[in-house]
Amino acid sequence: MHPLGSGPRIACLLVPDLPLQAELRAHPEWRSEALVVASGADARAEVVALSAEARAAGVHRGTTLAQARAVCPALRVRVASPALEQAARETLRDVALSLSPRVALGPRSAGLFAAEGCVFLDASGVDSLFRSETGFASVLAERARKQGLAGVVALASSRSVALLVARGLAGEPGAIRVLAPGRERDFLEPLPLDLLDPDDRLAQSLTRLGVKTVRDLTRLPRRALAQRLGAEILELIDRATGRTVEPPLPEPRVGRIEEGVDLEAPIDRLEPLGFVLRGLISRVTERLALRALSCGPLEIGLCTEGGGRDVRRVGLAAPTRDVRVLLRLTLLALQEHPPEAPVESISVQTEGVAARTSQLDLFAPPGPDPSALDRTLSELEALCGEGRVGAPEVLDTHHPAAFSQKPFAPSPSAPVTETTRSPSLLSARAPVLRAIRPPLHAEVRVDRGLPTAVRSAITRGDVVVASGPWRTTGHWWSPDERFAFDHFDVQVSDGCVVRLCFDWVNRLWQVDGVYD
Repeated sequence: MHPLGSGPRIACLLVPDLPLQAELRAHPEWRSEALVVASGADARAEVVALSAEARAAGVHRGTTLAQARAVCPALRVRVASPALEQAARETLRDVALSLSPRVALGPRSAGLFAAEGCVFLDASGVDSLFRSETGFASVLAERARKQGLAGVVALASSRSVALLVARGLAGEPGAIRVLAPGRERDFLEPLPLDLLDPDDRLAQSLTRLGVKTVRDLTRLPRRALAQRLGAEILELIDRATGRTVEPPLPEPRVGRIEEGVDLEAPIDRLEPLGFVLRGLISRVTERLALRALSCGPLEIGLCTEGGGRDVRRVGLAAPTRDVRVLLRLTLLALQEHPPEAPVESISVQTEGVAARTSQLDLFAPPGPDPSALDRTLSELEALCGEGRVGAPEVLDTHHPAAFSQKPFAPSPSAPVTETTRSPSLLSARAPVLRAIRPPLHAEVRVDRGLPTAVRSAITRGDVVVASGPWRTTGHWWSPDERFAFDHFDVQVSDGCVVRLCFDWVNRLWQVDGVYD
């Protein structure tokens, strides 16, 4: 237990109307409209959150939709979306993790504070980075605002005190309050007991006793209160005085990020579906940027009419945060296999991975920028198909055409020497063989074991010079994998120098390479 005025410093970022902020985060074009979020779609559903414009029109929290529409006919109504609210809560955690390694989401409340969402973060020692705790709180509030979550920030010596202070500021959007150690009791005493969110039975008992503020509660004897009202009152007093025993904030190791949305009407065309996906992917990349992570393979979840569930995995050649590339890959995957029914809700999930970096060499030209290279590789994979972009790797086998593919990574640049600069040595290099995949069929005339004429798609004529054969065999024990090739290097009368291959297993001639 830390006595009041000592111990760690805890910041609380609180969004008092999270369902509303979650909707505005997904639909920023509604920010100037009279908007309410209701518990359901029927006329008896209650308003759980509302915008300032709706409040100015006379709508109040807790009224039914029928009453709200009677007061404001132009009201825009949205049903509370669990997917949007969950994404908004996790975004609060991402904002906190961008400033502190120790973070914890506040538990869901009920009753008066059912619409709030909050996150706690360790603010000990932030003076060295932000010059003051007030500067730290300002940065925290601004980062949350940029994510579409306008809230208040309070900083105190415990979670319970920080939450009480933040609830007291809930009516002042963007407000910041930093309580210095030793000055917290003076701030807490005039606060109403409603901010402690006692249960109905305890609240009624305290009201009958005339206890309305924290000061009134702390002036009463603890033992007598416990005997009359039960042990619950002691926990309430501890929270009101900041003496609650609180475990240290954890260091979350959550790398998975998910964004989802429930659609107003089912979508059966790809173009409007792409518009919704752009917003989801954009919000995913913004959350990844907060934690200095890049996007791994995407998992697209589509809930269709009739209770269907369709999950697509979109692979990436390299991690990236480029929304244009991610959206293009997703749309290509949906074009290849369109949904079988109209889509009612969409979710986008990904595992955040560390962004690639490169250390510059002082004695070599700079290589490609890792982010630009990742974007290029992703676009190539979108054109060629998943798993078709990478670097070739030679296998440990005698088969001349055997190779595998590995992820492409540029190798360090070799230092430039006088040998590599010499034009005479460059001109004296041997010709380079360019392999042809797949090999081209050829018609070859043979005399005494050597080719004398060739006809194929790239060369035609008599053989002027021929070298070979060079025989390569292997896997003789396997009827399916055995191979035996005779290779010849030939110069044809039309000027081409090619490599001929005779396949003894299939008994056919091929051109499998050309010399540059």
